[in-house]
Amino acid sequence: MLFCHSQPESYHQHSASYIRDALAPFLKNEEVRLTAGNGAKRTPFQYILCAASSPAVRQQEESLTYLNQGQSYEIRMLNRKLVEYTDISSKYVKSIVRVVFHDRRLQYMEHQQLEGWRWSRPGDRILDIDIPLSVGLVEPRSHPLHLNTIEFLWDPVKNASVFIQVNCISTEFTPRKHGGEKGVPFCIQVDTFTTNEHGEYMEHVHSSSCQVKVFKPKGADRKLKTDREKIDKKALQDREKYQPSHDNTLLKECSPWPDALTVTSHSSSSTPSPHLLPSTPPQDAQQWLHRHRFSPFSRLFCSFSGADLLRMSREDLIQICGPADGIRLYNTMKGRCIQPRLTIYVCQQQASPGIVHGDCSCVSSCVSCVFPAVYHALYLEELTLLDLSKKIASLYSIPPQQITHIYRQKPSGIHVLVSDEMVQNFRDETSFILSIIRGHYFKVNLITHC
Repeated sequence: MLFCHSQPESYHQHSASYIRDALAPFLKNEEVRLTAGNGAKRTPFQYILCAASSPAVRQQEESLTYLNQGQSYEIRMLNRKLVEYTDISSKYVKSIVRVVFHDRRLQYMEHQQLEGWRWSRPGDRILDIDIPLSVGLVEPRSHPLHLNTIEFLWDPVKNASVFIQVNCISTEFTPRKHGGEKGVPFCIQVDTFTTNEHGEYMEHVHSSSCQVKVFKPKGADRKLKTDREKIDKKALQDREKYQPSHDNTLLKECSPWPDALTVTSHSSSSTPSPHLLPSTPPQDAQQWLHRHRFSPFSRLFCSFSGADLLRMSREDLIQICGPADGIRLYNTMKGRCIQPRLTIYVCQQQASPGIVHGDCSCVSSCVSCVFPAVYHALYLEELTLLDLSKKIASLYSIPPQQITHIYRQKPSGIHVLVSDEMVQNFRDETSFILSIIRGHYFKVNLITHC
């Protein structure tokens, strides 16, 4: 579904012109930097946060932008015409926007910090997307478990804008100290992907970010005013030591977030083992964590191999990941299976040579009088005909959709059509001799083994 804030075409033309004019100093400096080497390729995308940068930041330091809690701020995504980038073949690209910690020390404790915030603010999100104001977005999503992440598709040929709301303030992650608090800086990062050969948005193409601090409502405006007054009081030669303030903030190119690298490597590598083994390298261990819904811990365990993870005790994982996720991670690593609701045993009969019924062969005689019958166990997690059909199809390499009927042959010889209710009344560990009639479609007959 396409979410698009309705605006006339003249609006988009004016918007593009406004961006070029307002950000001319940014784009000029970026062009010089990115084309310094012969044949250097210009960055494929440019993202602009529509919020003023602080003038109280020294030269050569990263820019700092102040935001108000809960206020909608626009991130404009410049189309490829402005940056002359035409190497993308897919119609849409996927962008993931994150609010993360700028401080490396807090990055290592990110999961614990975010879990603490989740418990103190139940039902709230750190980052939200303001869909009614956004322009040109397709399938915008907010993951229920990743409170600091949003994602969406957009067409790089057209102008697109996403309006974001940051609902936490910088001082929520600062321990209280005598004399007041000093809020920690955040980082707004945008990672962009294009499609691989399978049409999945897993090929990383660009990442950029900027540093921000979030204040209570109206607090960002007061802080920006204070910074400007502070700089205005300085002598002219001292002012030159600080960066000029701009009405908009250009996100600078950066390294991709670790999750982005994991997604890219997952798309290009061979099919990994479904189990975590001691020989599993750190890169495959990261993929294993993502496949089993442990993405919030991927950064924490980024350098852990399979052996490192498997050495950890249940208590270690609970202490690191919390009770719920720690227990789930421990059980998943140990490969503990869910107890099946029903177990039945089946043995396929082998047809005597030359026995044919009509246009299809009937597999209906005993395995052999010489060799004992060999049974296979079918473990049903759901007491349904569909689950039984899937397990039989998987065991005998039959397309599930080609099994038309399953019958149960009673000792009297009558054939009863198997239903969900009949499956629910199967006795646990009942054994059947299985007869399969093969043709364009398959019919399965369960003969009770007395």
